[in-house]
Amino acid sequence: MARRSAGGRSARPAPRAAPARNPPAPVNRAPPPAPAPAPGGGMLSGIGSTIAQGMAFGTGSAMAHRAVDAVMGPRTIQHETVEAPAAAAAPNSSMVGGSDACINHSKAFNDCVNNFGSDISKCQFYMDMLAECRRNSGSMMSA
Repeated sequence: MARRSAGGRSARPAPRAAPARNPPAPVNRAPPPAPAPAPGGGMLSGIGSTIAQGMAFGTGSAMAHRAVDAVMGPRTIQHETVEAPAAAAAPNSSMVGGSDACINHSKAFNDCVNNFGSDISKCQFYMDMLAECRRNSGSMMSA
């Protein structure tokens, strides 16, 4: 078989020229960052910002407390006190004058109160004796 000639043409098509593209748009660059302030900034700059931050925190805290009080009701604080027994307080009161002259009367009155705690009227005699002793020792001290 005879060869066919392509007539000087190659079997491949001729390369086409690449389509013209638009050149890329120039990129807008951000301006350089502003220079940082100098460290230190004076003596009151740190204190001022701390005070402002504290005031903001305190205000927010107060507002939150008010909101909680509005929902839950106001807070109440109860103080509880523990009273000392009367028998233990009596010996100290007899020593106010600094005299040991009434110690026996005081001891007798305390014993009576301890025995008849619910009926103190039975100890009236001892109380009178103790009061008279204190009056007499007070007059001796002032003389």
